[in-house]
Amino acid sequence: MNSGLKVSFILPRTGEWPSGGLRIVYEHANHLARRGHAVTVVHPARLAVDPTPLDYLKNGVRYALRRIDGRYTPDAWISIDPRVRLACVPSLAERFLPDGDAIVATAWQTAEWVQRCGTAKGRRFYLIQHLETWNGPEERVFATWRAPLRKIVPSRWLAEIAQGLGETAIYIPYGLDLDAFRKVTPLEDRNGNQLMMLYHLAEWKGSADGLEALSIVRRKVPNVRVSLFGVPPRPATLPEWIDYYQSPAPALLRELYNKAAIFVAPSRTEGWGLPACEAMLCGAALAATDVDGHREFAIDGQTALTCPARSPKALAANILRLIQDPEFRIELARKGFDYVQQFSWERASASFEKALYTTS
Repeated sequence: MNSGLKVSFILPRTGEWPSGGLRIVYEHANHLARRGHAVTVVHPARLAVDPTPLDYLKNGVRYALRRIDGRYTPDAWISIDPRVRLACVPSLAERFLPDGDAIVATAWQTAEWVQRCGTAKGRRFYLIQHLETWNGPEERVFATWRAPLRKIVPSRWLAEIAQGLGETAIYIPYGLDLDAFRKVTPLEDRNGNQLMMLYHLAEWKGSADGLEALSIVRRKVPNVRVSLFGVPPRPATLPEWIDYYQSPAPALLRELYNKAAIFVAPSRTEGWGLPACEAMLCGAALAATDVDGHREFAIDGQTALTCPARSPKALAANILRLIQDPEFRIELARKGFDYVQQFSWERASASFEKALYTTS
């Protein structure tokens, strides 16, 4: 039997605001702690390896405030196992990071720091959840992919990118919380005109495309209702037929998923697509774009209806098909529900634990 490891996850920011990428890291930490490992999640006040003098000032103030008010933790939106240590540090300089057996970068900026760490910090890993050229210079992002870190990816398309760069990546699909997100409302009892979608400010999330598709649907089905949820405040331009929920608590989010007959996932690219999977676990039929990470679970005509990205008319057509054919919608939702059951945290955590013991 393997002895417990000392594992550090290095986040790119503090954790007070919900994020799918951060949720995955916290859940890995939770499950590794339950498996007997000593886990620390590190939250930096400063992320850049090449800060300006103004950065130093801002980060110093941010660090002091977060140490005083404690708002670097994710307690408001996710439960953390009490055995997981949550640390707030001024920067990701090596002297602020705990010694251990394994250290895991979780974003390209954190990988720039982790690749500089010595052996005292442990074997160096890089959890790559997306191709992050959307928030960093392409040459620096790809440089981290080529860095001497053991790469772990949740999607096949990310593994293929690594292979194209001459790198090897360990493929570990995401885990889903099969208890927190579960089917409560029978599929037959749902209002077939009740839709749901994530709202996100990042352009690549495709919220503008999704809203355009929903408007097309509304013109053809005037009594359609939409539940939108997201971290930002309600957009001022949203029409009255769209209900908006800002950072809903997990219990409310599960309730909204269970009311939805159809979940709309309009992303232009996606590392994986957690909300879509959570909705499928709760029994919603999925209308999604046919993009990279969605292909891990969205199989056209079998577990979802898919269409090209940036195609609001095609997305609207798929939504309308699901509204107008309740029997097909219910059958698609059933198949999608069955398919995503394979993505358990028990499987994901066991695979991640195995990866952490690798030495080459």
